[in-house]
Amino acid sequence: MELVGTVRHDGDGGVLDDLDTVRGATRWLQQQSGLPATATAPGDLVVDEELRQAVVDVRRAVRALFARVVSPAPPSPADAHRLLPVEEALRLLNAAAAREPVAPQLHWPAEGPPTADLLSAEDDPGVRLVAALARDAVDFLSGPQREQLRACHAPRCVRYFIKSHGRQEWCKPSCGNRARVARHYERTREATGRG
Repeated sequence: MELVGTVRHDGDGGVLDDLDTVRGATRWLQQQSGLPATATAPGDLVVDEELRQAVVDVRRAVRALFARVVSPAPPSPADAHRLLPVEEALRLLNAAAAREPVAPQLHWPAEGPPTADLLSAEDDPGVRLVAALARDAVDFLSGPQREQLRACHAPRCVRYFIKSHGRQEWCKPSCGNRARVARHYERTREATGRG
């Protein structure tokens, strides 16, 4: 969800892309504490244009697949007009996930439950990062939380979110407030005959 959230409302009626430059991508990666386990530590990574584009490509694929998940409801308005075809998004996401061959490893301490992680022989931290982001998206899209995925349709919002309770319509309370204000404005305008 963090990767998809790099496309967001800018506060002035437009859309902001946190990954639009190498500097922006570097800043975003440095702020991520929840990167998938096999991804490299952000400090070990040098972001160049090729890596930035690979991360953006994974994001484009995931946003296209998120649009499919929320269908028949409309997708996020940020990229509804330029979504990848589903087949292309699937190909791109699966190719990115396959860039790093990994093997599951079981760890079982003397005290406590067993845990698992992935072992990689890949030396390139950029390849590990892109593959881990793609695998994380594959896990989400094939898991049970996918059923709770929604696109926020508050005015000017472009986010996807996980619905946490039955009546949730927006990604955050401020979006709910904007939507209620917009509805009130529209009702008032119609009532005064300016519609």
